[in-house]
Amino acid sequence: MRYLETFRLIEAVARAGSIRKAAEDANITASALNRRIARFEEEFGAPLFERLSRGVRLNPAGELVLRHYLAQRSDLARVKSQVADLSGERRGHVSIACSQALLPYFLPEQIALYRREHPGVSFGINVRDREAAERDLENFASDLALVFEPVRLVDFEVIHSVTQAVCAVFSPQHPLASRDELRLRDCLDHGHIAPSARYGVRSLLDIAAKSRHRRVDPRVETESFELIRHYVLHEQLVGFQIAIGLRPDSGICFRSISERDLPRGHLLLGQMRSRALPVAALRFASQLATELERLSESEPPSVR
Repeated sequence: MRYLETFRLIEAVARAGSIRKAAEDANITASALNRRIARFEEEFGAPLFERLSRGVRLNPAGELVLRHYLAQRSDLARVKSQVADLSGERRGHVSIACSQALLPYFLPEQIALYRREHPGVSFGINVRDREAAERDLENFASDLALVFEPVRLVDFEVIHSVTQAVCAVFSPQHPLASRDELRLRDCLDHGHIAPSARYGVRSLLDIAAKSRHRRVDPRVETESFELIRHYVLHEQLVGFQIAIGLRPDSGICFRSISERDLPRGHLLLGQMRSRALPVAALRFASQLATELERLSESEPPSVR
């Protein structure tokens, strides 16, 4: 829609931090883009950008305008989704920010299940750490977030919450593979591979270790849960991950760490507070909540 084009260009300049770069991306001249923004600022009655020596950035007024545009764009998508529903087309787009732990099993299964019923709905998956997932909601970059142990929860409206055990993962040949109960000290006494401090699993580990006058001191530290799952098959290290990202038939062993040492964490499904979600996102959120609850109730004793 043409009236939204100026807002789209303002967003592009804000993200690029440069009128020249945004103009190149939009295939127009920098002078034409500059004039367009200047006309909008004149009509609006206030400048939107601070001109810097090496580009531009939104000022407080510009941030308010951009947030208004993102909210309007979200509402328009919701209305279009509702109109499609009226015609029986069941179209739309769902964007979700999620922890890596949801990628191997849970999310692919749920998306495929939803699309079997609604093939006209497309998906965008944004892999984020817990703080970035919350920012995605605030910036309207994602409709939903599935995040383990979120940081701030300022604008995070919880749709559903389940607890998750933190599990130790290791090769079938590891000395801990035969233990029925696993204590945190057992894991820390062995070399380990751990996620970085940006992730909820590591945060819980650090807190629990500190309370016992220990510390997490990994031989390998990584941003990738996939690397953790694969690396323990190559070296006798202990890895850490939440239960939803693990399966018994994956070739690795895992045990939940005793809750006497490490309490279960919270996996939250949420959206931006007070935002009206598009129909497709709302329905998918309902499906996720139902499945998360079912998994929580049927979680096997080995990971409880």
